[in-house]
Amino acid sequence: MSLDPKDPVALTQALVRCESVTPAEGGALTLLEEILKPAGFVCHRLPFSAPGTPDVDNLYARLGTESPHLSFAGHTDVVPPGNLAAWTVPPFSGEIRDGILYGRGTVDMKGGIACFLAATMRHLERVGGKLSGSVSFLVTGDEEGPSVNGTVKMLDWMKANAEVMDACIVGEPSNPRALGDEIKIGRRGSLNGEIVVHGRQGHSAYLRKGENPIPKLVRFVDRLSSAHLDDGTPRFSPSHLQVTIVSVPNTASNVIPGEARATFNIRYNDLWTRPKIEEWVRLQCDAAAGSMEDARYDLTFSGTGDVFLTQPGPLVDTMVAAVRSVTGRTPALTTGGGTSDARFIKDYCPVIEFGLVNKTIHSVDEHVPVAELSELTGIYERFIAGYFANRT
Repeated sequence: MSLDPKDPVALTQALVRCESVTPAEGGALTLLEEILKPAGFVCHRLPFSAPGTPDVDNLYARLGTESPHLSFAGHTDVVPPGNLAAWTVPPFSGEIRDGILYGRGTVDMKGGIACFLAATMRHLERVGGKLSGSVSFLVTGDEEGPSVNGTVKMLDWMKANAEVMDACIVGEPSNPRALGDEIKIGRRGSLNGEIVVHGRQGHSAYLRKGENPIPKLVRFVDRLSSAHLDDGTPRFSPSHLQVTIVSVPNTASNVIPGEARATFNIRYNDLWTRPKIEEWVRLQCDAAAGSMEDARYDLTFSGTGDVFLTQPGPLVDTMVAAVRSVTGRTPALTTGGGTSDARFIKDYCPVIEFGLVNKTIHSVDEHVPVAELSELTGIYERFIAGYFANRT
């Protein structure tokens, strides 16, 4: 194909022009496959399905069969552009204005994929195609969606087919202000919960004919919101709980509702595990219920992603050295922010996250400076060289 696989700007433009809004593949995985196959990568298209969720296509591509095996994980699916009239450039045009490349997915995270792909091709050219191990791309179309038919099932497929990674870089935009600010070496756990407090529907004028669950729910919410979880740890900020939704299935002001609900999210550090944090919530709810008469409630949990930390060592040190050599910055090693597919990969190999600056992710006129794409490619290229040099 005419596209230069060593050019991260042209690659980013080509990927942005693929309208791959979750769960649509939009041609993005096909484009990557068309670049990787001629370079010698063995490519596997991995479509997965599950009841109640959309079908999703994914791509696993590997060059080499030997260890060490370095993998790059990312996603080509993007969030919807929203109000098209609010964009100053068409969201899937990949247009460059004054050194800025615009489009949905430029930062999150087609730009990161393009940079790592270009860096890999440059490294292969430099070593004459003689890779000292293996390199692979683990690219999903389900990161922005329910995350059911993407990375989780790809990892299961890899395990079943004896595809063992020694290390993984997730190319999510990890830097808050400038390239080289931060490397994510872990993530807090994330847990969602819902409390349903049961009452008895009745007319609001007749106190004894109904049982109002709302005051009781408020007691639950107050206890959960005000309870102290911890003071943080050396690598993680304090755990916290946020009530995010309170709802009552009632549209009439003179009706006592039959139930009231509250949804909450907890971000927790390495003092906790998923079972421990669930048990803590149950104890708080039992204590709240015990302070009231006949407080009947149900509690359910959902969400994926336990807390994890990749301890500083060769993998982290190699990325720090690559960042410093290109940018002159010494990146902070952090664990904050939301979640990523690293929460699944950490069960298979050491994993860190490093990518573009995240200022415009999911926003109107999402964009990245062309110079930043070139700089990130340079970091990745130095990282790849350093990783294989340190492991041989």
